[in-house]
Amino acid sequence: MTGVVSAIFWGVVVLSLLVFVHEGGHYLAARACGVRVTEFFLGMPCRVKLSHKSKDHGTEIGVTPILLGGYTRICGMENSTDELLGAALMVVQRAGRIAVSDLASQLGCDVDRAYGLLATLADWATVRPYYDPALGEHEGQSDWPASFETLRRDASLRTEYDRGHDFSQAGTTNYGEPRDPGMSVDEFLARERGRTYLGCGFWRRCAMLLAGPAVNLLVALVVVTASFMVMGVQAASNEPVIGSVSPGSFAEAAGIEAGDRITAVDGEAISTYDDLVAAIKPYLESGTDFTLDYERDGSTFETTVNLVDGQAAEYLGITNQAYTYYPSLGQALRGSVAYGGLVAEYAVKLIVPTHTMEVLDQSSSVVGISVMASEAASAGVPTLAFFIGAISMSLGFMNLLPIPPLDGGKILIEIIQAISRRQVSARAQTIVSYVGLAFFLFVFVVAMRNDIVTFVIGG
Repeated sequence: MTGVVSAIFWGVVVLSLLVFVHEGGHYLAARACGVRVTEFFLGMPCRVKLSHKSKDHGTEIGVTPILLGGYTRICGMENSTDELLGAALMVVQRAGRIAVSDLASQLGCDVDRAYGLLATLADWATVRPYYDPALGEHEGQSDWPASFETLRRDASLRTEYDRGHDFSQAGTTNYGEPRDPGMSVDEFLARERGRTYLGCGFWRRCAMLLAGPAVNLLVALVVVTASFMVMGVQAASNEPVIGSVSPGSFAEAAGIEAGDRITAVDGEAISTYDDLVAAIKPYLESGTDFTLDYERDGSTFETTVNLVDGQAAEYLGITNQAYTYYPSLGQALRGSVAYGGLVAEYAVKLIVPTHTMEVLDQSSSVVGISVMASEAASAGVPTLAFFIGAISMSLGFMNLLPIPPLDGGKILIEIIQAISRRQVSARAQTIVSYVGLAFFLFVFVVAMRNDIVTFVIGG
C-alpha cells in the first residue's frame, strides 16, 4: 500500500511540475507578445482555488486542488467571424453594462447569438460577465449571467490585462462605466483583437505555441546536464579486465571470474578489451576451443575454453569493467544533447507507421511513469532530477509532433495557413484534432497495457 501511495504522490508531483513548466512557457511568451492572459494555474480548472491577481498584467496566478497538470488561458484562441462582433463591442462599451436580451434587441439578433458575441468578447478580456446578486447570480455558477459589463480602462483604453496600463491617470473608467472609445467600430474592434492570440501575426503565434515545448526542452537540458556532472556517467573500460561473467556461460565453465585480467588468447598477447573481443570472435564463430591467459591476485593462469565442436557460439559470457566518469560542463552538455537526439528520434518514430508499434512496445503510461518516479525518488535527489529531466525532454519533443491538438500540430496549421493564405476551417481543424486525439488514446491504451503487464502482472 505504501508503494502505491508513493507512486501516486511522485507521479502527480513530476507530471504536474512539468505540465506547469510547459504552460509557463506559453504564459511568458504570450505576455512577451502583448497578448492578454487571464489565468495561469498549477492544477486543472476547478471552482476551488488559491490565487493572486497580478496588478501589473491582471493575470490570476494560483493553484487548484486537482494537481494533475496546469493551464494557461490565453485570450482569443478561438476564431470568430461574426460580423456583429464589432457592433456588440461598441454597444457594451457605450452602455457600460447591458442585459443580453437588450443587446440582442439592439443588434436585431436572437439571444443565443448575442450570448455568443459576448462570450467571444469575454474570451478576449474586452468585457466581462456581470453577476447580479439581486437576481441570485454569483461568480462560479455553471451558466452565463443575464448581463455583461465593461472592464476598467485607463485614459489610453488599456485594461488591467494590457501592458503599461496606469489607472492613476485622469480619465480612468471603472467596471461597468460607459465610455465612448472615440474611434470607429472597426478601429476599436481591430485594437481589441490585436491583444488576442489570433490577432497576432504568424511569427508571434508560432512563438507562443513553440514556447511550451521549448521551455520543457530547456529545463531538460539544464537538469540532465547537471545530473551527469553530479552523478557521473557509467562508461565501459577498454582495459582487458572482466567486469562480469554470465552464469552457465562458457567463460564460467572455464573458471573465468570478474576481476581477471586477460593477457593472451591462444598464446597471442592482447592489451585492450577490444583486442580481446576481436581475438575470440573467430573461435566463437567456428566453434573451436581456445586458451586464455589471465592474471588474478598477482598470479598468472591459463585455462581452456571448451566450445561445442563446429557449432558457432553467440557469446562467451563476459563483459568489460565499467567505471564512473565525472564529465566537465562541456562534456555533460554534449552528452545531454546526444541524449536529446535519441529521445527526439524515439518521438519521431512514433508517427512513422513502420516503427509505431516498436516504439509503443517500449512506452509507459502515467502508471509506469509514476512507479519509476517513486523509484527515482527513493534513489536520491540526483536520480530523481535526471528522471524529471528525461520526462521533460520526452514531453517537449512529443508536443512538437505535427499532430493536432499538440503544439506541433497547431504550428503545422499555422504554416499551412501562411502558405495557402487561407484559413483552415474550424470544422477541418476539429476533425483533424479528433483524429489526433483518437491516435493518442490508442497510444495511451497500449502504454497502459505495457504498464499492467510490467508492474501489476509481472510484479
